[in-house]
Amino acid sequence: MIALVVAGEELRGLMARFPAGVAVVTVDLDGRRAGLTVASLVSLSLEPPLVGVAIRRDAALHELLRETRLFAVSLLAAGQEHLAQHFARGVPPIALWEGIPVRDPHAPGPPELEGAVGWLRCRTTAEHETGDHTFFVGEVETAETGPGRSPLVFYRQSFVNL
Repeated sequence: MIALVVAGEELRGLMARFPAGVAVVTVDLDGRRAGLTVASLVSLSLEPPLVGVAIRRDAALHELLRETRLFAVSLLAAGQEHLAQHFARGVPPIALWEGIPVRDPHAPGPPELEGAVGWLRCRTTAEHETGDHTFFVGEVETAETGPGRSPLVFYRQSFVNL
């Protein structure tokens, strides 16, 4: 059946049938750290290396990202559902990083989550308002493979290990 006007729930229902990789986008602005679970990370270009990610405008990370322009992406591995869930819910900033394993807790810049499939460090080059989100385009400054062997994906409203 073809819908002429698509409701948000119809779109969500269809997109739930299409698996997406799960990542956590992080920022650090003068010691104010924030992280957010996303399933909207896309590779946009190899020359120059660009990725894009959609962030809800009411997310705490949104304004920090707009100010700092720097972000890290931890591509979550199978078995890291607890991290995906932690950064998907609205955890108060003071408790956000308690017990969260990061690669180098004293390194400057946005934190990277330990055990991921890989990590990206990016600098925002463009942003586009898209509905209730902003689509941030980031130039990839570093890309590193992590120890995780299989990705964590989001499929049919659940986290799935491949």
